[in-house]
Amino acid sequence: QVTLVESGGGLVQAGGSLRLACAASGRTFSNTAIMGWFRQAPGKEREFVAAIGWIGGNKYYADFVKGRFTVSRDIAKNTLDLQMNSLKPEDTAVYYCATSHTRNYYSDAKSYAYWGQGTQVTVSS
Repeated sequence: QVTLVESGGGLVQAGGSLRLACAASGRTFSNTAIMGWFRQAPGKEREFVAAIGWIGGNKYYADFVKGRFTVSRDIAKNTLDLQMNSLKPEDTAVYYCATSHTRNYYSDAKSYAYWGQGTQVTVSS
């Protein structure tokens, strides 16, 4: 079992920045191969944002966040971060962190077994 808790969401003006954090715990967390960030806006499907290989640190991004968002992790603290810069109103969504035991389908939400409760990010124009 793995427990994930996100924090850091809030309201920000367009062009601003936010940093999301995800704290992981649980006896099976050591099996994690990759951790990811997804988001879901009202009326839309959940979509991939970014992911990072837990051991190797390889990073993956959705095209719409490249150059603006940076994913990172701290293995010693079991934490995952998402630095979001140059935020746009279309980035408004609930952001979720998730863990997967495989890196093969890092952008597919179905490959992630554990999810946090989500944190709201609202970007005003």
